[in-house]
Amino acid sequence: MAAKTSHRIEKDSLGDVNVPVDALYGAQTQRAVDNFPISGLKPWRAFVWSMAAIKRAAAEVNAELGLLEKDKAKAIAHAGSEVMEGKWDDHFVVDPFQAGAGTSHNMNVNEVLANRATQILGGELGTYQVNPNDHVNMAQSTNDTIPTAIRLGALWRLDELLKVVDVLAKALASKAKEFDSIVKSGRTHLQDAVPVRLGQEFSGYAKAVERDGDRIRRAAEGLRRLGIGGTATGTGLNAHPDYHKRMVKRLTEITGLDLHTSDNLFESMQSLADAADFSASLRTLALTMTRIANDFRLLASGPATGLDEIRLPSLQPGSSIMPGKVNPVMAEMTNMAMYHVIGCDTTVALGAQAGQLELNVMMPVIAHNLFEEMQVMIGSLRAFTEKCVVGLTANKEKAEAWLGKNAIIITALNPLIGYQAGAALVKQALKENRAIREIAIEKATSGELKHVSENRSVNPGEIKTALGDLRKLTEGGIVK
Repeated sequence: MAAKTSHRIEKDSLGDVNVPVDALYGAQTQRAVDNFPISGLKPWRAFVWSMAAIKRAAAEVNAELGLLEKDKAKAIAHAGSEVMEGKWDDHFVVDPFQAGAGTSHNMNVNEVLANRATQILGGELGTYQVNPNDHVNMAQSTNDTIPTAIRLGALWRLDELLKVVDVLAKALASKAKEFDSIVKSGRTHLQDAVPVRLGQEFSGYAKAVERDGDRIRRAAEGLRRLGIGGTATGTGLNAHPDYHKRMVKRLTEITGLDLHTSDNLFESMQSLADAADFSASLRTLALTMTRIANDFRLLASGPATGLDEIRLPSLQPGSSIMPGKVNPVMAEMTNMAMYHVIGCDTTVALGAQAGQLELNVMMPVIAHNLFEEMQVMIGSLRAFTEKCVVGLTANKEKAEAWLGKNAIIITALNPLIGYQAGAALVKQALKENRAIREIAIEKATSGELKHVSENRSVNPGEIKTALGDLRKLTEGGIVK
């Protein structure tokens, strides 16, 4: 009895290729696998989904235009739907670091759909009753399908991304309300500053995240312009004159996304600026999140020897040698995730500027990094919200205790005694390690403090009034 073979032989324009016997992909995909054993990474689901949507739409549009037999179009569309649902993910195997433009990824999709459509029509793998190039890739080029797929793939996860951003902003806003009664020392330059309320600090965090969500939403609008139908250089060679508009319409129907035709197919193929702009909006959110995570680490520092104004949830032991140590692990994770997002955005930016003449050949690495930064952003923000923000608490006693030692509240006395006299009081308070309020009242009682603009002494009652209710010093900051 003959042993079952593990490979089948396929042919392409360069000759014979051994392909795994059960693989839905074919010769060109196998060449890419052999040529690019670079990272061990596979294409992101968004990249597979978006390409399958394009192939499905193209088959249906070409059939409507009378260019593709209806039985083949139906089989390709059926196979495309299966891929969109995630049924054949294991057969998309080309490393993100591949030949320029993404021909290998395009052919991986073409071959999977061609083989699966052949099976649907009753044929065997590798016989290609449906051809990868002539049928699945009809009226298309790598040069217009890949940039279109980048746009679709990012839009596919846009709502998911915006939801986690919105949930985080609302969680921070909830904490702002919860902490509104806590008056604490403000800090600028990491030095003592005039009082703020802990709730006000958190309201700033919430609004910053909310506005970053708005930036992402605005940047995503540029992704809705599709250049599908430009084929190789933007001229639309080998595509029906109605193909572009029909493709955008059909992709809108298939994906449920709000999509638009391009007013210049040459620009849509030359330029990856829309992808770079969208990526940059994620970078801006990453910068915001890095700042917030770092603030959380500072505010929760100690607890015995740090600020200790907030307490983060205790999630896991913080040391293999120091018993009882608990670290701000979700803030640390968020920092690392945001640094990775910023690195991905840098790659997208460098890739976007590397386009030449009619094409940007860096599209595979742009696609991979754009989809990766969305994945990392979604996962890290969700975890940070659920495991850090929601459960964090305020240490009111410590916050108010630090404020009691803050000599900079002297600023409230500027209208009474002026800047120079106030600075002298601060210097004395720090030298003697005494409360500024105590020293100011003492000097007012002895008549040593003079009004900055009136020819009279400041009385102790005026000092007590100005420094009596520190919450009044924090009013303002939000324009209604």
